[in-house]
Amino acid sequence: MAGFALEGVKVLDLSRVLAGPWCTQILADFGADVLKIEAPGAGDDTRSWGPPYLTGPDDMPGEKGESGYYLSANRNKRSVAVNLADPRGADLIRRLAAEADIVVENFKLGGLRKYGLDYASLSAINPRLVYTSITGFGQTGPYADRAGYDFVAQAMGGLMSITGEKDGPPLKVGVAMADLSTGMYAATSTLLALRHAERTGEGQHVDVSLLDTQIAMLANQALTYLVGGYSPGRLGNAHPTVVPYRLFPTSDGEIVIAVGNNGQFRQLVAVLGAPEMANDPRYAGNGERVINRDTLEATLDDLTRTWVSTDLTAALLAKGVPAGPVNSVGDILTDEFAEARGTVHHFDRADGAKVPSVAYPGKLSATPMTFRRSPPRVGEHSRSALAEWLGLSTTELDALADAGVIADRADLLAREEQGEHA
Repeated sequence: MAGFALEGVKVLDLSRVLAGPWCTQILADFGADVLKIEAPGAGDDTRSWGPPYLTGPDDMPGEKGESGYYLSANRNKRSVAVNLADPRGADLIRRLAAEADIVVENFKLGGLRKYGLDYASLSAINPRLVYTSITGFGQTGPYADRAGYDFVAQAMGGLMSITGEKDGPPLKVGVAMADLSTGMYAATSTLLALRHAERTGEGQHVDVSLLDTQIAMLANQALTYLVGGYSPGRLGNAHPTVVPYRLFPTSDGEIVIAVGNNGQFRQLVAVLGAPEMANDPRYAGNGERVINRDTLEATLDDLTRTWVSTDLTAALLAKGVPAGPVNSVGDILTDEFAEARGTVHHFDRADGAKVPSVAYPGKLSATPMTFRRSPPRVGEHSRSALAEWLGLSTTELDALADAGVIADRADLLAREEQGEHA
């Protein structure tokens, strides 16, 4: 193995919640040294977004553990707890930025300017710095000053208008897809900018927004409007331009059948005992099937209802027709696929807690993602990371901790232990 793809890359992560941490987790998975900067005390907002919470033997009184939400987006990072409101804390961040290759932040527009931590200030210190800003609506434009959340982006970005049953209300997707896709686009954009900086020494400001991303993720549905002149609507589980491609009933539930070409359609109707349907001019090609979807799908519903789900799935797969069950989250995480692909990993944390994590999906043969560190506790690495990046001495770190500029979890645990033995 050639090592880590991002070995030697230093990332200063000033983000919290999901889009930013998702971006920096991708960078961390491939070897970047990511310092997650958090407010002393509560830290990242999502630490409290539960239940469920993962508890461990070294939880201090009043701590409820780490939420599953937080754990999903923060592995392979180190946590440094710094009070940005203290000028000495902001100065620490500037000093870290001078050593960094990348800064990622998701404060409101201009939110870091008052601390002297905006792009203009940090790029003056470090001209090669890639500074990625993630916001709801971008650094420019009519909505730039608005706060942004995934739900708002899904609504404003058109996704909810095409999600849900035909006659039902708009629905958001079951996970924060605007946040997650923004995190992925942010990671890609950051790496593109890093490649440029490594070649030329010129850093840049990367501006990624939830609404821009959600519009881009409309993909073919956006082009339906731009080419056809009309806005697509909700179709439930049906596909707007491919038929048959939806959930079909069986005698004991339902399965997904996804027919993408005429050959698959011929195999489908043959398996269902109605091969003559392949020669019906109403269903000869996909365009005809889209036009006549109501009659076609009603007939297919009647045929699939006579089958047991597992039997029909097996019969279709044997003939090359894409099909599958509708799994619960638990079903797929315990499926043989997840086991074979190494999808779920459990960290053994120092306090004995088992910390679960779901792997980055891309499998790189020479520089794969690695599970090196479980998601950190607040301030777990404040002293060690600041000593490593900035060369701060124990005396200097003690002074910063005593002044409340930084917080280190080891200090808090030591104080708790002293209190127990007092």
